[in-house]
Amino acid sequence: MAQTVSNHGRFPPHILLLLCALLSHSLLAIVDGNTGGTWLVADVQSLYQKPVCSPPKETNSKRLPITHRSSPCSPLSADSRPSHAQILKNDQVRVSSIQSRIRDGKRSFSVIVPAKPGLSLDIGNYVVKIGMGTPRNDFYVAVDTGSDLSWINCYPCLSCHGKPSMLYNPTRSRTHTDILCNSTDCTRIDQHSCSVYKRCNYKVIYGDMSQTNGHIVRDTLFLSGFDTLPNFIFGCGNNNTGLFGKVDGLIGLGRDNISLASQASSKYGAIFSYCLPSVTSTNDGYLLFGKSTLSNTKFTPMIKKPSSPSFYYLNLTTILVGSYPLDVSSTVLTRDPGIVIDSGTVITRLPPVAYDKLKTLFQQLMDYQNYKKSPPFEILDTCYNITGLDKVRLPTVSLVFSGGAVLDLDIPGILYTPDPTLTCLAFANTSGGAYDVGIIGNTQQQTFDVSYDIANQMIGFRQGGCS
Repeated sequence: MAQTVSNHGRFPPHILLLLCALLSHSLLAIVDGNTGGTWLVADVQSLYQKPVCSPPKETNSKRLPITHRSSPCSPLSADSRPSHAQILKNDQVRVSSIQSRIRDGKRSFSVIVPAKPGLSLDIGNYVVKIGMGTPRNDFYVAVDTGSDLSWINCYPCLSCHGKPSMLYNPTRSRTHTDILCNSTDCTRIDQHSCSVYKRCNYKVIYGDMSQTNGHIVRDTLFLSGFDTLPNFIFGCGNNNTGLFGKVDGLIGLGRDNISLASQASSKYGAIFSYCLPSVTSTNDGYLLFGKSTLSNTKFTPMIKKPSSPSFYYLNLTTILVGSYPLDVSSTVLTRDPGIVIDSGTVITRLPPVAYDKLKTLFQQLMDYQNYKKSPPFEILDTCYNITGLDKVRLPTVSLVFSGGAVLDLDIPGILYTPDPTLTCLAFANTSGGAYDVGIIGNTQQQTFDVSYDIANQMIGFRQGGCS
């Protein structure tokens, strides 16, 4: 039986090196007799971003290609891509907003917290191309499981990026209709109001006072190819101010009945899945509505919290580092009602006690490799100098959920690498206190097929989803 690392970081003396598997991304999984743990080995060059984008693969026509907005394959201009430091700063604002909203347990519309559960400063790191209206016009929008109401920059616009010809113009679409104030569809929108023309207006305020304002409309939504969703309800944003980047809007995939996931359920069933490519990937991922044809998906129960109905909660039971379980109870890992899984949060957050256990065990195992430590980088406090190294060797990390679903993290899910000289453990603590819920961020979800089976209240994971 493998021995665990002691408090002094000492290991058993026997030596055995067993080759287990050759994985993707130049990875090598090994079992080391010095530590008894399991390790990953990767080329250092595979950890940071490449300057080129590979030609798109031929994919299922039902899949929407999904791209990290900072990757070389991003459709957004390079000057609109935030730095790693800004990504992490924005991420902390988003997490603070989510935690505040969950703690409140009520629908509050202060500018300090999101006006809708899950909406916050940074609306998402992943973008897809959709079409809207008849005739069709294409737009690049952020994808966010923590948001419900979808919206698009709309003509006329007091404050939108891009030329007027690049905006959605409802008057030029023959399938467009306005939602009126006295309709039941209007009452489904938080903080709605009535215009002088009796149209249903909406307003969403973000954590930094960024906001989108406009009116609610219906129109035909084009997903992949000629796959359409008629009478899709969304916000026609006439005044969108703040740090939205140069995306054209947002697609909300939350659990509320106004989200795209809910509106599409009558056509595709209440199920969708995605694979988020890593920021270092030169290929796209995908977003798929309807049942996936992939096999070997492992599911875990989806948990509800009535006071924050937009979020998806899971039960995280343990974390393995180098095959060693953290010495922490599942009740510490997962606060009531569970841990949130969120496509818009970048770095996974754990309660302070759980994070300290993870960090300590990870550091002990990395100290065995004699890596040189570096100062913290923004919210990441466990960092290493990788200057001059050809390969990096680190312990495996696995997130284990109730029901047997496991996320065996790939290298990009364990390390966040801002530049060729620096890499950091891609986890942080919740920072707001022991009673804040944890959040599974998109860094740890990268390269997995993540399936949201809302009808059966299950979330599934399958390794190698983007390949």
